[in-house]
Amino acid sequence: MNILFLSTHLNTGGISSYLLSLSKGLKDKGHNIYLASSSGELLDEFKGLGVDFLSIPIKTKSEADFFKILSSLFRLQPYIEDNHIDIIHSHTRVTQVLGCLVKKYSHIAHVTTCHGFFKNRLSRRIFPCWGDKVIAISEQVEEHLIRDFGLKKEQIRLVNNGIDVDKFKIQSLKIKEDARKRLGLKKGPVAGIVARLSNVKGHIYLIRAIRQAKLKFPEAQLLIVGEGKIKNDLLRLTRELDLTDSVIFLANVTDTREVLSAMDVFVLPSLKEGLGLGLMEAMACGLAVIGTDVGGIKSLIRDRENGILVKPADENSLAQAISELFSDPLKRESLGAKASDFIKNKFSLERMVVRTEEVYRECLSARP
Repeated sequence: MNILFLSTHLNTGGISSYLLSLSKGLKDKGHNIYLASSSGELLDEFKGLGVDFLSIPIKTKSEADFFKILSSLFRLQPYIEDNHIDIIHSHTRVTQVLGCLVKKYSHIAHVTTCHGFFKNRLSRRIFPCWGDKVIAISEQVEEHLIRDFGLKKEQIRLVNNGIDVDKFKIQSLKIKEDARKRLGLKKGPVAGIVARLSNVKGHIYLIRAIRQAKLKFPEAQLLIVGEGKIKNDLLRLTRELDLTDSVIFLANVTDTREVLSAMDVFVLPSLKEGLGLGLMEAMACGLAVIGTDVGGIKSLIRDRENGILVKPADENSLAQAISELFSDPLKRESLGAKASDFIKNKFSLERMVVRTEEVYRECLSARP
């Protein structure tokens, strides 16, 4: 198959990581992968996989930005014909609209993936643009599409995100110590999070929780990896709580293995979450994990079996869970090992690629 991915940008983040993994898996199966986007910092990684790239002026968050959408459409039309594209796969709201227009004029099968939860805006009701089939990355996202947007269950295909489990492995103590030295961490237990700096990710509750945990573990540290619009707010909160020496901020990283290996506990205190790629990578690495009882996180963490679940926006419960795991290395090791096995068995890249292929073939077989 000749498959065209549409994405707004290729900067570090969950969607770009998903596309990298899916591109690699589909290329390994002999498919030709094409990618149209406004580019970004991960472009070279896509090119390294042999993905053919077309630059389009689609870097916008607004589906009402008709100039950029139509300009992208005009650039795509000859590209699609020249490369005999069989199927289009969109990954953001703006590219859903673009993909819908491409289908209208090129009569090509169109698949969309919903990577999270959406606001129920009127524009989505008037111009749904969901595609021939809609991939939901978790059961909770599937329920959201049915409940909040009226999609029929038969239109949706549940395909959980998958990761390259051979890439993310349980690390030795020496690797962890070396990673901490390179990152400038001190002695003491380390909790961490890898996520964009957005209110929905719950960073403020994690920072407040680490202050409580430091009452019992004075040398405790928090490693925050990511960029986003609330960074200055988080830095201000860190200063107000006198945690400047204990909370370390790092910019986005294209390979999370080093930062994950420096942690003792991974925490994802989201208020909403489609699934949680960073959480999946942490689990695959054998980290003990804590997450909130929301969205797709519930698909990953089985409370007290392969991690700990807490209520969202509850810094006290978060602090208790962190302290519990800091104080019990054997529990951390046990939960981490079970988390790693769970990801390998349920959320492998191979499983995601095979299921996505099935969705593509289903759409192609339904064409006149």
